[in-house]
Amino acid sequence: MPKKKSDLDRSIEKWKKKNPELAVTFDDGYESFKVGVLLKQAREDAGLSQTELAEMINTKRTAISRLENHAMDVKLSTIDKVARALGKHLEVHLT
Repeated sequence: MPKKKSDLDRSIEKWKKKNPELAVTFDDGYESFKVGVLLKQAREDAGLSQTELAEMINTKRTAISRLENHAMDVKLSTIDKVARALGKHLEVHLT
């Protein structure tokens, strides 16, 4: 059974059809955005502030903020370090 598309996915598809030039760069930016959202959600689910998480991985709060809000060009090792601190593990899938 095919996965049901969310309202967001349908809206994105519609937007891409209307703006083909912008759609070319959209996917890369959206994937980076999703990584940041996932990291923020995991931190919040763990009940941690950005400062607390930063202390756990020996970095600054501003570095956590950048990860959550601008997750472009982030090393997998950094994401893995954050995931482990939050009691999670990193999985990478190629499709």
